[in-house]
Amino acid sequence: MAKKTIRDIEVEGKRVLVRVDFNVPLDMKTGAITDDSRIRAALPTIRYLVDHRAKVILCSHLGRPDGKVVEELRMAPIAQRLSQLTNLPVSTASDCIGADVEKAASTLKEGDILLLENIRFHTEEEANDPFFAQALAKLADIYVDDAFGTAHRAHASTVGIAKYLPAVAGFLMEKELKALGSLLTNPEHPFGALLGGAKVSDKIGLIQNISDKVDLLLIGGGMAATFLKAQGYEVGLSLVETDKQDLAHELMEAAKRKGISLLVPADVMVANSISAEATGEIVPIADIPTNKSIVDIGPKTVELFSQQIRQCQTVFWNGPMGVYEIPQFARGTKAMVELLASMKATTVIGGGSTAEIVEEMNLTHKMTHVSTGGGASLNFLKGKSLPGVSVLLDKEK
Repeated sequence: MAKKTIRDIEVEGKRVLVRVDFNVPLDMKTGAITDDSRIRAALPTIRYLVDHRAKVILCSHLGRPDGKVVEELRMAPIAQRLSQLTNLPVSTASDCIGADVEKAASTLKEGDILLLENIRFHTEEEANDPFFAQALAKLADIYVDDAFGTAHRAHASTVGIAKYLPAVAGFLMEKELKALGSLLTNPEHPFGALLGGAKVSDKIGLIQNISDKVDLLLIGGGMAATFLKAQGYEVGLSLVETDKQDLAHELMEAAKRKGISLLVPADVMVANSISAEATGEIVPIADIPTNKSIVDIGPKTVELFSQQIRQCQTVFWNGPMGVYEIPQFARGTKAMVELLASMKATTVIGGGSTAEIVEEMNLTHKMTHVSTGGGASLNFLKGKSLPGVSVLLDKEK
């Protein structure tokens, strides 16, 4: 059932606590934000609340402070950047709970914005401690979840707080649920899924859940080694999940029975080591040396995958095609990004490293949707219930 959003609830004059995902990458030497896309993603919700005269209280985690105060992970730089983006003053709190914060929240005027201190400075957040959730709830009249990237985590600020306040979705949460939900309910066909990354185990649930919906499955990245090994190919020193070989074989057989085209690489780039100094060599999959590792898909595979993807009206992509962090092993991944950016089809990009790659190449605007949640988007497409979504109020039938 669809979830209520901030459109469905009266916010004027109310203190509205918004769980956002401002976990942005920082330059740890200077403290500067290196990518503000997550802050920008929350702007529609923040602007709506300000325009509708709400008293806006924002709450987020930053980094992994493990329940301790880490000076480099304070929220002040985030508040400064948010103020620049909104052209509005953004005040900060010294903590996220307690008497001083309650006083700051109670004195907010309509249209004011207050950013709480890093929520993960408290161990109670990730433990979903009910008393901590109650302390957060004291700050506000309404709870809004706009942090899709943390929706798969049952934390105090994503789940616990919803027991004490009316809970609705922000616009980013709504956008994510619609874009990803459409892949499961009414994708335009042909529908292709391009899957990469290191491990088959990360994608098993996804493949199984979408196998009745897709027409095409393309397997690249490190996980391709397990599929190739299951077909009897030598994969050298490549990481293989030996306990998943039988499952990979079953997935290929199931795809064949269902009439789904499941393609693995035809050629690959291999290298002696996974390092910036290593030199890659293109080989057919039948000629992978025993002393080398697969580090990228090869040019024939790029062409094969491209021919198939161009026929699709809907494409979902999650996981790089090679060791993207090393420039000489990133060609296959970049080729896929450029292809998807050039298409008129619906293109949906999974979050995490996949989204980061698209953003690094400045091609986010060319995609239909780039998810802000890696683990959350995968869990959603696996058919799992997301705790941070389940607690939100349902719309009336």
